[in-house]
Amino acid sequence: MRFLVFSSIFTAVMAALNYYSYKRFFKKLHSPFNRYALLVPVILMLGDLFFIIEISIQIIPESPAIYLITSSFIGLTFMFFVIAVFYDLSVTTSSKVPFDMQRRRTIKIIFDITMLIAAFSYVFRGLAQGLKQPEINHVDIKIKDFPFNEFSLVQLSDVHVGRTIKKDFIETLVEQVNELRPDIVVITGDLVDLPLDRIDKDLNPLGNIKAPTYFIPGNHEYFHDLKDTIHYLGILGIKSLLNDSINIGDKENYFNLIGITDLAGERLGILPPDIEQAYKNTDTTKPCIVLAHQPKFIERMNNHRCDLMLSGHTHGGQIFPFGFLVMMAQPYLAGLYQHNKDQQIFVSRGTGYWGPPLRILAPSEISRIVIQPD
Repeated sequence: MRFLVFSSIFTAVMAALNYYSYKRFFKKLHSPFNRYALLVPVILMLGDLFFIIEISIQIIPESPAIYLITSSFIGLTFMFFVIAVFYDLSVTTSSKVPFDMQRRRTIKIIFDITMLIAAFSYVFRGLAQGLKQPEINHVDIKIKDFPFNEFSLVQLSDVHVGRTIKKDFIETLVEQVNELRPDIVVITGDLVDLPLDRIDKDLNPLGNIKAPTYFIPGNHEYFHDLKDTIHYLGILGIKSLLNDSINIGDKENYFNLIGITDLAGERLGILPPDIEQAYKNTDTTKPCIVLAHQPKFIERMNNHRCDLMLSGHTHGGQIFPFGFLVMMAQPYLAGLYQHNKDQQIFVSRGTGYWGPPLRILAPSEISRIVIQPD
């Protein structure tokens, strides 16, 4: 029933976006650019419908290439909608400027050509950024009374191993991580996007990470055999922090690394987040670094020491300007923020992508975080 509701809402939204793109952009283009105006939104809508049908009953073969194509229709629908809005506003505004008809016609032809070039540039840029290997994002952070002069931590988040992100991607990712020689690695959720029995071989290279590695689940893990995933990561040498903490350092000089499960657990009644349990064995006179998948969890930390929270979930918006919608649900989008005088939060843009292999102004990242005492 939940998926049926989601599918209905998804289809209605995609139909509305495609209709707007047709009515306010493709149809309004000057001849001959509008000759096949209806064709583009119709093809996009068919692709959107095929995608939602495919993820429900998985009718296409196990082919990353085919899935890349079908999932791209969602991103293209959104991107053409953004272009249509900009075009609509520009045309509406310019229509109020007093030009004679001949000059207006010439300006509109030039504008339409410019918009079409911009539209295709927008799309191709999105594909290029979405499909490339993540870049290294170097971040320096200071924490009061931090026990190490310089501590290197690598954060991976939102990798989404599944239909298109496979073993070769993870192998290269592990090579990149090992080249950075971090003290520890943390994976802040949404690592998997399919049941374990379909991606276990794709996850195997994670066992080659040389630094101690810690994991917390994101919302997507709750959709795909969470306990099996946790067990398998343990076999690979990756420790899951499930409302639990661990000391990083020696008996005298250490900080607390605290892992909290995702908010999705509250809805599903499976491993819900429990702050009290997570802090049960924690000495809060020592610095506390908290792993929590969704940035909005920082709002629950007022009564607990949290010098730094590491989160993901937002993908940095993934496709600009989608980030503005993300910020309606999350207080922070991407990067380092001072939440209050005692708490900082860093939000990763994500290491992979979900759905369409598209990214605009939100490149995927491996976050190398260097922490020093303040």
